[in-house]
Amino acid sequence: MAAVLPTVAASAQDNASADDGGLAIEEVVVTGSRRAARSAADTPAPVDVISGDQFANQGDGDMSNLLRTVVPSYNVNAQPISDAATLVRPANLRGLAPDQTLVLLNGKRRHRAAVIAFLGGGISDGAQGPDISVIPAIALKQVDVLRDGAAAQYGSDAIAGVMNFVLRDDAEGGTVEAKWGQTFEGDGDQRMFAANIGLPLGPDGFANFSAEWREQDPTSRSVQRDDALGLIADGNTNVRQPYAQIWGQPEVRDDWKVFLNAGLNTGSGEAYMFGNYAEREVEGGFFFRNPDTRSGVNVSGTQRLVGDMTPDDGITCPGGINFNEGEATTGTVVDPIIVGADNEDALLAQVFADPNCFVFNEMFPGGFTPQFGGKLNDAAIALGYRGEMESGLAYDISMHVGRNQADFFINNTVNPSLGSATPNNFELGSYIQLEKNFNADLSYPIDVGFYSDLNVAAGFEWREEQFEARIGQVESWETGVLAEPFALENDVGDIIEGTQGFGIGANGFSGFSPQVAGTWDRSNIAFYVDMEADVTENLILGAALRWEDFSDFGSTTNFKISGLYKVTDSFRIRGSISSGFRAPTVGQQQVVNISTVFEEVDGRLQLAQRGTIPPTNPVSVSKGAQPLGPEKSDAFTLGMAWDVGAASITVDYFNIKVSDRISQSATQILTAAERQALLDSGVSFAADLAAFRYYINDFDTRTQGIDVVATIPLDLFDSGSSNIAVAGNYTKTEVLGGGIDELRQDQLENNLPKTRFNATFTHNEDNWRMLARVNYFGKYTERHLDSFGLPVFAGSEITLDAEIGYNVMENLEVVVGANNLFDNYPDANPWAGVAGAAYPVTAPMGFNGGMYYVRARYTF
Repeated sequence: MAAVLPTVAASAQDNASADDGGLAIEEVVVTGSRRAARSAADTPAPVDVISGDQFANQGDGDMSNLLRTVVPSYNVNAQPISDAATLVRPANLRGLAPDQTLVLLNGKRRHRAAVIAFLGGGISDGAQGPDISVIPAIALKQVDVLRDGAAAQYGSDAIAGVMNFVLRDDAEGGTVEAKWGQTFEGDGDQRMFAANIGLPLGPDGFANFSAEWREQDPTSRSVQRDDALGLIADGNTNVRQPYAQIWGQPEVRDDWKVFLNAGLNTGSGEAYMFGNYAEREVEGGFFFRNPDTRSGVNVSGTQRLVGDMTPDDGITCPGGINFNEGEATTGTVVDPIIVGADNEDALLAQVFADPNCFVFNEMFPGGFTPQFGGKLNDAAIALGYRGEMESGLAYDISMHVGRNQADFFINNTVNPSLGSATPNNFELGSYIQLEKNFNADLSYPIDVGFYSDLNVAAGFEWREEQFEARIGQVESWETGVLAEPFALENDVGDIIEGTQGFGIGANGFSGFSPQVAGTWDRSNIAFYVDMEADVTENLILGAALRWEDFSDFGSTTNFKISGLYKVTDSFRIRGSISSGFRAPTVGQQQVVNISTVFEEVDGRLQLAQRGTIPPTNPVSVSKGAQPLGPEKSDAFTLGMAWDVGAASITVDYFNIKVSDRISQSATQILTAAERQALLDSGVSFAADLAAFRYYINDFDTRTQGIDVVATIPLDLFDSGSSNIAVAGNYTKTEVLGGGIDELRQDQLENNLPKTRFNATFTHNEDNWRMLARVNYFGKYTERHLDSFGLPVFAGSEITLDAEIGYNVMENLEVVVGANNLFDNYPDANPWAGVAGAAYPVTAPMGFNGGMYYVRARYTF
């Protein structure tokens, strides 16, 4: 729920000036409190204020990467082969799931992305959070990061904290910026053009417009897979070179972002509006399909699949190896181990010559690697009116609608059941997330004899959330002749039913069939009351209580108590205790999906189809699934803020216990009867489904740690100004209990570095400035390919960012810089040959190495 914002929400220094390098000392914030804006040092809860310049003065253009640099407790990685998570990358604040952090825009709840992270590396499994990458840096005045639980103030999701993106509100002037960057390796080019302009709207209003266009080329940090090398050594000249499979950042095409922020003073209050439109296309790779081992396409076990395109014509294809428990078939498989290489070549030659008989080696003799991607569209608008009556009653009435759509596609693959008739490119269908919010917030000061008035705030929220899955191209999900049941005769003439063993649906990511498509929604209402006052000159106390009721799982009540005590004018102690919750999303409750993953079968890793089905599906219920309930949290913080001369230092301890965390269940192996039950319920891709998962309130965790932030002005030179800012975080997560398996427990506890910090030095002269930033990433453990048997124990790393800017004209600055100046890489992946990844793919520092860039910025 939105805070009651003041009419003008500006920092004490407005925007951080060029003289301080974008590191404001006396920031004023509204996030985390419903009183008037105040200094960040005087808030009972820790709030980091990041100026827009801190985002602009970096080489990358993706908002998630920019945040990772300036907020040490914020982690995001490349997600090179992660299904839909490649398109909207899940990010983690304080080691918790992406949807356990509430995202606000101008103090209003931001809608979720339609994408659900099916492959989240344990930490983000099944998460559905907002897509902050649609926000351009040039549109931002500042970002407030509330490092405290705030569900009692804002509602669902605010377990790890709150990020409030505050848009620019200039009524005049503007900026035009162009940037180009490239990795030291010579790939991954980034091109960006951005502009911002502020215009007056009436005598006291503003209309501020921002736009950005960006593109990003792919990278490759790969080695040739061992199995691909084996194929090449055996004489297969059709294997893709130099790498059968690519690990790197995906390609981003035509990334457009447009934002508007406007306010009009009416005399009695302010009418305001803000919104955005964004679109982009993202494409990345999938796993390589080996032509001799890919189950459901090329082989079944050790037997090569031969498809009979006309199974009812009485004419058999070459083969004769029994596929169906001793019963004669049409010769649908050939076993190269039994018949020998020479005989196999002869049999395959017969298959190639017969148009009614088919093997996928004809289409892809060197195997194939699907290319997966999506076209994303995001739009939102918020309208509101706020003001203050003569009695002192402040009010803010607003409405917000947000919509996010992902249209998935996959290229260079097959629907195996269609045989030779299969297309190679598929439109898979769409996910759409639609959210509507209505907020009414009131605030009134009451004189009760405290040092300040007691600020009493109360409000109401109505919210509706809708998730839709739209049908994909028919060929992406239909069952073809090679998988449909057909009539066969055994040796004594009895009719039996059988299939030819080929998989159904686009291999890698099956399209959405009519049986799994649909629209689902839920609504909720909330009431809250919030009180805060300076009880004495030195003591601030606050309390909040919130009740919410959801149409699908019932109600929840949460509280928060916070306080700050000024021991001296320069030293403060602060803390809070709170409860919180996160409601399961409609998508998590209803989504059906299939992914191709590495699974361990009989002691060896191989690609297999793994599905996600709703917890209410009868097959899920038979495995113990129950309808989802909310996650619940209990948290407390204790910290200090200390001013030492012109420097400021904050140290805050946090402890967050989350119960009934929502995640994907342990992998459930399917029996033949369960597979048939899924087929009967409309899950068409279940014919070759080896295993599945469902969403579940699965386990409990405790996350605790320390945040340290220091800002220190320096007097190093005879002229100009210098500054150093240090931000550090230590976070440790422990799994306390539940049904979680050993693999995912290890991922939750060890896949992110426990320690991260950075130190940023800035110096500004009349016509030039410089920045140098040291980044430290602690050690971590990656379970490569989500396999407990492939551990990567990666050590700590240090990188250096640097840039120099020079004003070639009064309003024109040219900048040259580098991220990861010394081109540092994470430790090498000891299992690189298994799937071709040269480095740990979850490396918190990324695995692309260094990047240099040039930027030109014109202001007017």
